[in-house]
Amino acid sequence: MSAVRVGVVGAGNMGADHVNTLHRWVSGAEVAHVADLDAGRAAEVAAGVPGARSGADPYALIADPAVDAVVIASHDSTHADLAIAAVRAGKPVMCEKPLAPTTAECVRVLREDRAADLVSLGFMRRFDPGYADLRAALAAGTAGVPLLVHCVSRGVTSAPGATDEFSVTGSAIHEFDTVPWLLDSPVVEVSWHAARPTPAATTLRDPQLMLLRTADGALTTVETFLNAGYGYDVRCEVVGEHGTLALTDPARLVSDTARTRATGYPADWRPRFADAYRLELQAWTDAVAEGRPTPLATAHDGLVASAVAEAVIASMHADGRTTPVRVPEVG
Repeated sequence: MSAVRVGVVGAGNMGADHVNTLHRWVSGAEVAHVADLDAGRAAEVAAGVPGARSGADPYALIADPAVDAVVIASHDSTHADLAIAAVRAGKPVMCEKPLAPTTAECVRVLREDRAADLVSLGFMRRFDPGYADLRAALAAGTAGVPLLVHCVSRGVTSAPGATDEFSVTGSAIHEFDTVPWLLDSPVVEVSWHAARPTPAATTLRDPQLMLLRTADGALTTVETFLNAGYGYDVRCEVVGEHGTLALTDPARLVSDTARTRATGYPADWRPRFADAYRLELQAWTDAVAEGRPTPLATAHDGLVASAVAEAVIASMHADGRTTPVRVPEVG
């Protein structure tokens, strides 16, 4: 079977990591083309893959006859138009989250993709071994009926100019997909809250706390803390009627020195979710090669997560009022 020739749009941290993972760790994939508005950056990333081309035009990459499938890892604002271009070119596309910044743009993508069913979404936590084990334990009833879910997502420092809304659409949106996937129940209402301001965050309120209620009656707390400082730290615990289930600390090294025991934290998400990205891209590549439906989150899953994000942002601008989640009809 010939390799799936992949074009990667975006050569920033995420795109460069996808290029490396596809090239080094995904069997049956071949990185053929890298595009970024910064042509020099695209060339630098492509140089690590023998034979890969580079350029500044993502639409030229999508139209390239030597590209079979497309990974979109560019700025969120470009996702919808690029995904639509890939669908019109008849090429499977794996788009990083979010599918688009607004549900209206998500609907545009779904309308284009309705018949082709070519769009997959990069909610990689579905492939993380810890989250997969947690979901299996919930399905088996290990802790009984789930009552509460506690999610924590902390980072070292926020991106320059990060806003209150970005904490929702750029970070918490992972939980907006993960929680209903874990519980097999959609989020139906939300509210947003923030702690007192601190000098560490000048462009946003940080940390933030979101409350989600799913249709099964379970309540979820979602903490995002982009400027936690100490390291990248993701946690999830489910409290059931008969016990609790929680992700374990993924630290791989414990150091005992100078009468102190310590473990380290990664600086960002890439080391923590390296296995998840590898497994996700392998599953996507295999499905593309075999012409099977995507095993990843779908475009509709992306619409649902963006609808939860819009409800949270509406609550943010309404003094934390409980707000229903409304998923638009695609028509």
